[in-house]
Amino acid sequence: MARHAVETDRLLLRRWLDKDYAPFAEICADPAVMRYIGNGSTRTAEQASKAIIKFETEWAEKGYGLFAVEQKQTGEFIGFTGFSWPGFLPEVLPSVEIGWRFSKHCWGNGYASEAASAALSYGTSALHLTDIVSIYQIGNAASERIMQKLGMVFDCKTVDPTCGRDVAVYRLPQG
Repeated sequence: MARHAVETDRLLLRRWLDKDYAPFAEICADPAVMRYIGNGSTRTAEQASKAIIKFETEWAEKGYGLFAVEQKQTGEFIGFTGFSWPGFLPEVLPSVEIGWRFSKHCWGNGYASEAASAALSYGTSALHLTDIVSIYQIGNAASERIMQKLGMVFDCKTVDPTCGRDVAVYRLPQG
């Protein structure tokens, strides 16, 4: 199995390791981080662990997935970025979604933009992904800015049927 890894000046995007479970559970338990994800509720450590297993399964089944992101200088796990199948929003299929989630203490440092940009480059060049969207809940201006920095353009507004919240879809222009 390929172990897919991407480096930037400050970050390492890699597959998930056992040491990522506890810090990922902390991220998922933070109300500020989870505010714009699903119905906005935090997740238990068990739910976070199941999510990591799902992320790794997606790599095996689809050939793409979400990278764990660590700071190269410290080795600290700080979040994730990468690709997932957006089955919760059927109107965007067969697109692949690029997304991210980072520890609150890392916000404002450009890590999400840096990591997502590296993941996007890897996804289009090494994984040959062409139909890429990103979805954010209305009000999450930080995620919208990242999408714009990635060169994505507004596609549509809709409602996330899993939670009833308004979302906007950005799409990477093809060609």
